[in-house]
Amino acid sequence: MKNAVVLLSGGLDSATVLAMARAQGYDCYALSVDYGQRHHSELAASQCVSDALGAREHRVISIDLTGFGGSALTDNNIAVPQHESAGIPLTYVPARNTIMLSLALAWAEVLHAQDIFIGVNAVDYSGYPDCRPAYIEAFERMANLATQAAVEGHPLTLHAPLLHLSKAEIIQRGNRLGVDYAMTVSCYQADERGRACGLCDSCRLRSAGFAAAGVVDPTRYVN
Repeated sequence: MKNAVVLLSGGLDSATVLAMARAQGYDCYALSVDYGQRHHSELAASQCVSDALGAREHRVISIDLTGFGGSALTDNNIAVPQHESAGIPLTYVPARNTIMLSLALAWAEVLHAQDIFIGVNAVDYSGYPDCRPAYIEAFERMANLATQAAVEGHPLTLHAPLLHLSKAEIIQRGNRLGVDYAMTVSCYQADERGRACGLCDSCRLRSAGFAAAGVVDPTRYVN
């Protein structure tokens, strides 16, 4: 089996990606990042998902992005929006995917892994610039310029299997692979028990996805 590093937030998308990577025969090393996110309960969910889907190892790396703020997810003075807005939303965390992918890249080199999986999506997403196909392609090119492994003939492949899928299609794929979405936390302001607000952009996308997929929504809500 080939080693792969899978970025695992504990949310719906990353859980699906872990299941997909396992189904493709990868020995998966799940990496979660505690960056000071408001929805900290997603990290507990990531451990449950990792255990349930058979990751070889699960690590949580801490890096405090609250020192910079600039996002409703890392600054308690910025409220999580409860309605759609034009442009890049307040829940965008500056450089988050770049930071997370860089950490995954470092671990991949240590593991002699040539594959990294990330659950970004360019269809049902919130306008984040680091979820676009061009960004994924650019990071892969950079990784293959910047690492000893690639220079020595072992290039890295960055997999984003959800990139062009709708939320409904993602849920249907995960459902076929046996993902228990009741374990996952997607809400931007989930409480300490992982219960969702039902109002934020992430909650709306998730709820609409289950409805469109014809799958019962197992999400636990505060109200």
